[in-house]
Amino acid sequence: MKRKKQNRCHCDVCRWWKDLDFANKIPYARDRLVECYFWILGVYFEPKYSRARKMMTKVLKITSVIDDTFDAYATYDELVTFTDAIQRWDANAIDSIPPYMRPAYQALLDIYSEMEQVLSKEGKLDRVYYAKYEMKKLVRAYFKEAQWLNDDNHIPKYEEHMENAIVSAGYMMGATNCLVGMEEFISKETFEWLMNDPLIVRASSLIGRAMDDIVGHEFEQERGHVASIIECYMKEYGASKEETYIKFQKEVTNAWKDINKEFVVRPTEVPMFVLERVLNLTRVIDTLYKEEDEYTNAKGKLRNMINSILIESIKL
Repeated sequence: MKRKKQNRCHCDVCRWWKDLDFANKIPYARDRLVECYFWILGVYFEPKYSRARKMMTKVLKITSVIDDTFDAYATYDELVTFTDAIQRWDANAIDSIPPYMRPAYQALLDIYSEMEQVLSKEGKLDRVYYAKYEMKKLVRAYFKEAQWLNDDNHIPKYEEHMENAIVSAGYMMGATNCLVGMEEFISKETFEWLMNDPLIVRASSLIGRAMDDIVGHEFEQERGHVASIIECYMKEYGASKEETYIKFQKEVTNAWKDINKEFVVRPTEVPMFVLERVLNLTRVIDTLYKEEDEYTNAKGKLRNMINSILIESIKL
């Protein structure tokens, strides 16, 4: 039964993605739908979270498209209008952005509109408010990086960059958005707690940013990208690449200790299942960015993992 439910959820999302036809409409974006589903399966594998998986896979996929739009395609002027449109979150704003951006913008609005339609019947519309808030914050962090790159490839101070990089890592958005489709009762106070960037979420975000930048910063610099935390630290402190890697590997270790503390100190301000989602998000990062960017280079170990869990296990 578990496999059937997960498979059905996967098929529903595949139909959604096929109908969007982004492979043709937005060819510059990484086509990683199955990888996104695998990512979210790591956040909640239990059959009862089928709805949450479907919602969050869509959120992660559109986030990936938006990320690629900022990093790999759009001009700065286009990003000004795109960022403004997302902050307005208004269907009427679609006319203010370039035509090629409109399918992604409409898909973003539709994903959250679908959430609202489902959750309004359960009296849980406040969840979508917090989910949108975090998505807007993430896009502002993307735009800050675009501003630095546009400003003669400005390399900001390390601390300034780190504060923004923890947001642009995406896990502050992820920690809130992954709760939207869950069946459990989640209080307004829990979402407010998440909004204030608690230690466990900051630690998870730091792990995601550090591991991503360690394995991916050289490739990103080759294609033209804002300085990562690696370049910022090396420039400000005169450190070598190897010294900087060691520094951030220690930061990752310490961040894991912070996450562990949140599970040891009981009771916490929020339910255990909320902390578990943050923990699982971090576990996925640890899996995908251990030695290389498995999400971008999806034909290697990640493909084998997907085959093992989603394909071969069903054949048995």
